Amino acid sequence: MSSLISTVRQKFLQAIRSVNPQGRWKILVVDEHAQKLLGAVLKQFDILEENVTLIESISSSREPQQFEAVYMLMPTTQNVERIIKDFSGGRQQYSAAHLFFIEGLSEPLFERLTASEAEPFLKGLQELFLNFWATEAQAFSISSPSLFFNIYSPPRNDGAFKSARSRLEEELKFVSKSIANLCITLNEFPFIRYYMPTHHQPLGPLQPNAQTRAPPPPEGSSRWRTNLARGDVARAYETADTEFVTKLLAFMVQQNLDEYKKTNPEFPKPADPPRPRGTLIITDRSMDTMAPLIHEFTYQAMCNDLLPIQDGTKYTYKFQSSVGTYEDKNAILSDADSVWTAVRHMHMREAIDKLMSDFNKFMEENAGFKGEGAASLNDMKDMLASLPQYQEQREKFSLHLNMAQDCMNIFEKDKLSLVANVEQCCATGLTSEGKTPKNLIEEMVPLLDSQEVINANKVRVVALYIQYRDGVPDEDRRRLYQHARLSMAEQDAVNSLLHLGVRITRGPADKDTKRKLKQKPNNDEEYELSRFKPLLRTVIEDHVSNKLDPTFFPYVKESPSAVTPAVSLRSSPAPTPTTSLRSAKPSWHKAARPNNAPADNHQRVIVFVAGGVTHSEVREAYALSGSLSKDIYIGSTHTITPRHFIDDLKVLELGGVGSRAIPNGLSTSGGHHSYQDYYDEKYFTPDPPSRPTLSVAKDSGRGHSSAGSKLLKVSPVNSFAASSTSLNSNAGTLEKEEKKKKKRGLFHF
Repeated sequence: MSSLISTVRQKFLQAIRSVNPQGRWKILVVDEHAQKLLGAVLKQFDILEENVTLIESISSSREPQQFEAVYMLMPTTQNVERIIKDFSGGRQQYSAAHLFFIEGLSEPLFERLTASEAEPFLKGLQELFLNFWATEAQAFSISSPSLFFNIYSPPRNDGAFKSARSRLEEELKFVSKSIANLCITLNEFPFIRYYMPTHHQPLGPLQPNAQTRAPPPPEGSSRWRTNLARGDVARAYETADTEFVTKLLAFMVQQNLDEYKKTNPEFPKPADPPRPRGTLIITDRSMDTMAPLIHEFTYQAMCNDLLPIQDGTKYTYKFQSSVGTYEDKNAILSDADSVWTAVRHMHMREAIDKLMSDFNKFMEENAGFKGEGAASLNDMKDMLASLPQYQEQREKFSLHLNMAQDCMNIFEKDKLSLVANVEQCCATGLTSEGKTPKNLIEEMVPLLDSQEVINANKVRVVALYIQYRDGVPDEDRRRLYQHARLSMAEQDAVNSLLHLGVRITRGPADKDTKRKLKQKPNNDEEYELSRFKPLLRTVIEDHVSNKLDPTFFPYVKESPSAVTPAVSLRSSPAPTPTTSLRSAKPSWHKAARPNNAPADNHQRVIVFVAGGVTHSEVREAYALSGSLSKDIYIGSTHTITPRHFIDDLKVLELGGVGSRAIPNGLSTSGGHHSYQDYYDEKYFTPDPPSRPTLSVAKDSGRGHSSAGSKLLKVSPVNSFAASSTSLNSNAGTLEKEEKKKKKRGLFHF
């Protein structure tokens, strides 16, 4: 299975490599967002190695250069005007320009480029469709945490529904384009399924409301009519009851992919060996509100839950130097850290065992250590201090030693074994013996009363208990808050689950909520405190085994069962006449795969969770890829931890005011005039202070395309036709100068 990070990295490098000027060297021009996307998968050295002599920001003041330039930009009106400015009014910023837009360029902006003075200098244009973040080998993100509030925050009054819905639809259109970007990057034209809840109505701005739903049909118009013959007016009125965020998003993604395929009929390109058509499953956070609250004890999830890790990647720890002093060290937790990737999905106990095993093996192979080896984390800490010559490996082991030890200290201090036992009973509805819990309230109340249990954990226990009971009477809920001594903000966090479709209040006559998707008993789990598995696991397993209810997860267009027979008839091989071996095409003549690599043709399942994905759900994608023999990718608007989820719930009714994502809360204005206006505002960067510019005559002798040439949009799956590379007499001197520049790392921001 190919890594998503490697795939994105290769696409960026292919774009840069496709430009081969006669003078060999080229300049890379980026904007702020494109530079961040590049920096997420490439190091500065990787870019400079591709004959890039300089990296410049398009928003900074730049001196004219005698090299061709590779522009890698977001397709905004502002960037298009900056490109035109570089080659108009007597100015020629570079000898020629090769344009690469991170995603699709709108037709009006394309026409603006081709009709401008800059057109003769533009050698080509390509759309890369890479506007998403490849965070792990099988995980991606849109990096839009504010969307949680767009989706679930209730409008402040009836008059605010229309503007709130307009803003949400704009955000969903942006997200749908990013998901389409991912599918195009993976060369996948998937079937699309979406989550269709049956136990609650649409949430947030999509709640049925007189301001946003179609007018009702005339009174009595539906009498004596069948449902089919009721008419468009009645159907339009009833549509509001099924307009879930997942449905809107799924149809938008389908529209984007259909439009792309219309202009690129060869999409998706045939794979070798052939790969079955994949499926995109779109769900949202409301499908499983237990997963973000429960304590997970696998290494990555536990570390992000208990430790102050920033954005899931940055961690500061104490490192013992070779002279014995301790210093603060900043670490990046990414796929580049082999120790991290080896243990991140293991249970903490197994992760510690593997860390010690790998450490002892390293000691034997590199340090010539003789003895029993490290038997505990403290042994590892003592032995690490004696390895000054293995700096890089010392830092890796020291990092994960510190993280594991800090997690275990918090586990003991916060009484997490007792807390987690109650959480597991609430989340699974069963005890560790597989029976219905009978003394749950007796186990829970002492924890709520205890001062040794922090309030954040009490919020999680109360929220899980209310969900287990499918709502509790108001008086019982008040007593739970009283026992736990929760602040008003913490009570708001529990109450706000209502806006994610959870029933928190229950009357004596209320019946149990009928849910089609339920937690499956897990009898194979070795650890009692890890019995709960996210509902997403059940969804993926049922989809792969063809057991997922199509009324609960309908398809946007055709389903595999509807397409497969037609395809099989079309693609079935014709009867082969008897031929001699001489005229046959022997299969053994086919070139062998390098290093006997296995065929990468597993069917893909792409999962998108709107409103935030948990580390436990990401782990399930990796685990199920192996057990189901599928290539499973998982993504979301953002990745959440229990702490962030509770903090967001506290201010959900306030529209996000005071949150990390949007401290000032959601905008109260309506949507923009057009999607391009929204996009331009999202990626706006201020211009530098004006300064005198140097005018360069057009006939200065610099090489560029002939004035009569026309700029063409190149299909994103095709690269530019590379011009032949030639070296002039001064190439050797120039190369030495450029090597010096590479060492200095010339980023002009």
